[in-house]
Amino acid sequence: MIRWKPSARRTRIALSASKYRQRRPPSDRVRVPEVIPTTAPKPEYNIKHIRNHYESYSQNCDARNYKAQSGNPSKIVGLFEEWAQSKSDTRDLRVRNNVIQKELSHTKTPSEVKTGSQYVTGQERTKLLQEARGLKNKLAASTIKEQQLLGQIDALAAELPNLTSEETPLGSDPNVIGYINEDVSTIETHPARSHVEIGADLDLLDFAGAATASGWGWYYLRNEGALLEQALIQYALKVAREHGFTIVTPPSMVYSHIVSACGFRPRDQSGEQQVYNIEQANKKKGSDRPAWSLAGTAEIPFAGMKAKQVLDAADLPIKVVGPSRCYRAEAGARGVDTKGLYRVHEFTKVEMFAWTLPGAEQEVFDSLLSIQKTILENLGLHCRILEMPSHDLGASATRKQDIEAFFPSRQRRKHDHVHSKEDNEGWGEVTSTSICTDYQTRRLDTRVKNVPGSKKPLEFPSTVNGTAVAVPRVLAAILENGWDKEGFVRIPEVLWPWMHGMQIIEKKK
Repeated sequence: MIRWKPSARRTRIALSASKYRQRRPPSDRVRVPEVIPTTAPKPEYNIKHIRNHYESYSQNCDARNYKAQSGNPSKIVGLFEEWAQSKSDTRDLRVRNNVIQKELSHTKTPSEVKTGSQYVTGQERTKLLQEARGLKNKLAASTIKEQQLLGQIDALAAELPNLTSEETPLGSDPNVIGYINEDVSTIETHPARSHVEIGADLDLLDFAGAATASGWGWYYLRNEGALLEQALIQYALKVAREHGFTIVTPPSMVYSHIVSACGFRPRDQSGEQQVYNIEQANKKKGSDRPAWSLAGTAEIPFAGMKAKQVLDAADLPIKVVGPSRCYRAEAGARGVDTKGLYRVHEFTKVEMFAWTLPGAEQEVFDSLLSIQKTILENLGLHCRILEMPSHDLGASATRKQDIEAFFPSRQRRKHDHVHSKEDNEGWGEVTSTSICTDYQTRRLDTRVKNVPGSKKPLEFPSTVNGTAVAVPRVLAAILENGWDKEGFVRIPEVLWPWMHGMQIIEKKK
């Protein structure tokens, strides 16, 4: 099985995978938006590489839990052979058609046609004309067939998961590769209170009002809770800017075909909706107006920002960071661990995104991880760093590392019925960093020129993305870890400049 190496310039083609804790196979087919305008980026898949390594691509599907797509590579080989045979037959038809047209062009009189050194009658000319008309129909049918075959090949290629990095553990279990602010198992922890209880006591969160206004999975941040959100945004932007990132505020609504190109599916493997689609008023049936979706992460509008553009190698890496509201239609299982702010439908996140030269992704990947570690360390959170397994890689990722923070309220489940070791230990994901190689740029028609050492005029750059701060989850971790038994929450010192002079959050009098 081929596994991707950072220096390799291979095609990475994927469909998104589920979280490793869910461990469910993806759907058989990606849903395509109803209308894709002619102005949309035209994807380009490396079909030659898939054909030449179809067995490795099939094995890669199995390794990433894409059982339904494991037969796609061999289907592509068969369809390509059919296309090549049709192409050969079409060339023969064109050769014969050219011969007839040449013969017809040598007409001496309306009733005579020159064939070699002989002249033929008008009746024979009529037969040639009939044959020419038949060839024209066959050529038209062959052209349609070849276009259909290429369309089927592209559809199958679009569903294949990305080639997997050699650093990625195969299967469902991540590898713990490090800790931030030491392993929490080595320290003494106070009696746990959930952030939901703390938020209610200190008048920071309002879930009841949000349930009435919007339903489950929505919330209001109040008082110091709202200030903490803004403080976290400003602190994350400050750290990223110090590392050379340009601040950009992206749109929250994007075309649905851009969402698909970035590897995000409208529905999950059980058919439950994940992406919020925007219903357009007064849109007539059959309209060529493209559909819109609400972005689940700023990674999508950031990637779309350079769609159908040619970048210069001298300008790479291009690194952007920005805050945005994110929308997830499917907010996960409703249990103890997802109660409160941990899994919600709408949230604020500061996202980092970069375009790099092919093969130069690792340096930016390490930079994003360094920023995440700095932020979480200075917030005083105990975290662990995970190399994520193949089953957990998203659509475009070839490698992914997550950072999970310690939530004291989760640890108290150690004597309850739990589904995984993680539930016992109290960890919860707060950041993620992924190398996506050229998966997104191939689908978005983003190219780069003047690549050193390349014989091609244009290459596809790689993309890397990572969370600077997912506000609700980090806010929840701060409340739980900063809680004091005297009834207040300590605010991390790095957030003080944006907290109007407050260093602790106390109960309202």
